Amino acid sequence: MIRILLCTIVLFSVACTSSKKDSETVLFAGEIVNPTSDQVVLFKGGEKIDSAKLDSKNRFKFNLANIENGLYHFNLAPEYQYVYLEKGDSLMVRLNTIYFDESLVFSGTNEELNNFLLELFLSAEEEDRAMYAEYYEMEPQEFLSKISSLKNDKLKRLNELRAETAISDDGYELLAGNIEYTYNRYKEIYPFQHRRKTAEENIHELPKGFYAYRNTIDYNNKNFTYLRPYYDFMKAHFGNMSYMNCIKGCENRNFKTSKHLHFNKHKLQLIDSLVVEKELRDNLFRNVAFDYLLKRKDKPEYNEMFLNEFKTVSKNNMHIEEIENLYQGIANLQPSKVIPNLSVASFDNETRTLSEIGKNKKVMFYFWSGNNKKQYQEIFKRVAELKDKKPDHEFVGINIRTDYSDWKVILKNLGVDTRSQYHTDNYKEFTETLVIYPMNKAIITNNGVIVDGFSNIYYN
Repeated sequence: MIRILLCTIVLFSVACTSSKKDSETVLFAGEIVNPTSDQVVLFKGGEKIDSAKLDSKNRFKFNLANIENGLYHFNLAPEYQYVYLEKGDSLMVRLNTIYFDESLVFSGTNEELNNFLLELFLSAEEEDRAMYAEYYEMEPQEFLSKISSLKNDKLKRLNELRAETAISDDGYELLAGNIEYTYNRYKEIYPFQHRRKTAEENIHELPKGFYAYRNTIDYNNKNFTYLRPYYDFMKAHFGNMSYMNCIKGCENRNFKTSKHLHFNKHKLQLIDSLVVEKELRDNLFRNVAFDYLLKRKDKPEYNEMFLNEFKTVSKNNMHIEEIENLYQGIANLQPSKVIPNLSVASFDNETRTLSEIGKNKKVMFYFWSGNNKKQYQEIFKRVAELKDKKPDHEFVGINIRTDYSDWKVILKNLGVDTRSQYHTDNYKEFTETLVIYPMNKAIITNNGVIVDGFSNIYYN
């Protein structure tokens, strides 16, 4: 019934056909139940291609001329999902935002490819949980057998799908790559998670051929650059190789600087030596920078040394401004610094600065977004607990990425004290200046002076 309804909608609204049109135009349309935004935005990699407003029936439509075949993603804030498009496609999507990925169904040309791609995404989420709950504890040979079984099952189904439908060679390569890199990533992670799970002192000895797939890794597949399993594999792969190379070649080194700095310089150099494709290279370098600067509480001088090394190996990185802003933001949030003098709006739409709010008292600033109901409900629940634990602190919430009027409605529905709630519509300035990664971030001040610029609301 769902398929019949979908095809009826497509035929009626976008003239869907079961075969591709002679035209090179791509028609991508859909219907959104319970929309969280009034528009759908289409991206190719990091570049915005187009946006489409929802009509009165919560439908959208893209007419796309002269676009490349390949992997795209569409965003309905705050969620996003893949879509694979080829010239001549007429593709429909229907989803309910309450169960975003689970409710999503494609219909039209290339529906089989896109539904299988979505199925791989959903099964990977389940298998990730099983890996950490059970599989990483297995002995190496048992683990390899489990991984091979899971992978071969999906490859078999992919080949059956290819025999039954007209999947293009590029589409098949994308799906096969998705499967291969998903399971190869688990192998890169296994030695470290196995040691953690079993409390073994050293990395477990692995059977010969455990990493045999490394001989066929394509470090420069432009079509895979924004394919999540490929990118996640690359992150795990470079982390694994950096650690192993360092253990073998640097174990007797007398670390005169931070071990974290030393290890992350290894990662930068490995990426530099193996990856040529510009976007993948830049994205991997960005990942190393964010991982080091945000997670490793090194001395400021080590952060500066890392940034200099980063600029040396990653010249003209497209993320350099973002990384420099992150570096500066971290420097400005060190203890004894005055909190950045950013402006926010009160519930009564009065402008105040963070310094004014924190004057003559101890304050914990915390952050939330109206786009994620579960997240902000948990944060307000945690704040209520902290008020009992820390009665000498004032707890000040700052909302980001929410329309001002929607923010006020949420606060009224929650029944919280609006006197300690503020709003900003400058998401980029706040996240970069206050280094709001992740959203659980908290900043503790005393009389406007920073006590802890990198606290976590759940670890207080």
